[in-house]
Amino acid sequence: MSTTTAAQKASAAYVAQAAIAFGISFVGIGIGIYALPLDVWQRGFLGMSVFFLVTSTFTLAKVVRDQHEAATVHGRIDQARMEKLLAEHDPFNSVA
Repeated sequence: MSTTTAAQKASAAYVAQAAIAFGISFVGIGIGIYALPLDVWQRGFLGMSVFFLVTSTFTLAKVVRDQHEAATVHGRIDQARMEKLLAEHDPFNSVA
């Protein structure tokens, strides 16, 4: 007896809400940094810090997602199939 879980997809409204929230927050922090009474190099440092924070957040989210997918039964079965195919593959065997 095997149980399969259907992959849940996010609705279009959820994706749109997430994208809009990201855009608003990114623009908001940009306006906030611009409005601060700082020198240009200090604003640049804050801008680079925000950019690094955003990119590292995307990377962390991808790593967490990949770890979750690898832990599922379906992911482990696919990995086992791939390992079996790679183990049986002979790159020096010519196909006629």
